[in-house]
Amino acid sequence: MKSVTRWNSPRVERETTLARWGMVGTPVLLFPTAGGDAEEIERMLMIKVLSPLLKAGKIKVYSIDSFVPRTWSDDEYSARYCSWLQNRFDGYIYNEVVPAIRKDCNSEDIEIVVAGASIGAFNAMASICRHPDVFKQAICMSGTYDVERFIRDRDGEPMRRGNLDFYFSSPLQYLPRLDPSSEQLRLLRQRFVLMAHGGGRWEDPKQDWTMAKILGSKGVPNRVDPWGEGYCHDWPTWREMLPKYLAEID
Repeated sequence: MKSVTRWNSPRVERETTLARWGMVGTPVLLFPTAGGDAEEIERMLMIKVLSPLLKAGKIKVYSIDSFVPRTWSDDEYSARYCSWLQNRFDGYIYNEVVPAIRKDCNSEDIEIVVAGASIGAFNAMASICRHPDVFKQAICMSGTYDVERFIRDRDGEPMRRGNLDFYFSSPLQYLPRLDPSSEQLRLLRQRFVLMAHGGGRWEDPKQDWTMAKILGSKGVPNRVDPWGEGYCHDWPTWREMLPKYLAEID
């Protein structure tokens, strides 16, 4: 039921891991939280709560290492390096992880659901917005989309000044300016983004509503689900959310 594959990625210049649970069903790429690895979701009991869907053949779950946010939290790395790595990470997802998932599913064109919590929600959002040709739905829990705040002061200059790696990695930056006639936006309007948040400790619901406003202004179908004050920015919340939403996918 579980398999782990590793390879050296030329794009991110390191060994990477792709873990998979399940045998058949809709492929779901579940991004870890900040600093998490490909098997974090198993240790945090997410795979356990998803087991009914896995056993029923509703979904196959994939996960990878989350090495980019580790650089965001370390002042040793410049903002430009972090932005460069985030952009290369996007290329790694699209050009390496997606083909590996499709090969494992024995389908050259199967569409993938992306999901994640916290920084994982950012990566899910970034993936569907940039690559709606392969990702059909995003489930973003307790999303942190304003990642500029982690690195904006490191280089002594505004993040937006000539930093195209950051610009194209952050939907908050490029999506409002996306050409209305672009193929990217045409495809994105056929997708669906779900954002869910709690109202308890460490949650920031404004980030969901800001993102929803941008998506809505571009005609991208989306929904924000508030879960109330009893739900904090932590794994017990996400273990309740994700099985519910994955059970609803087509």
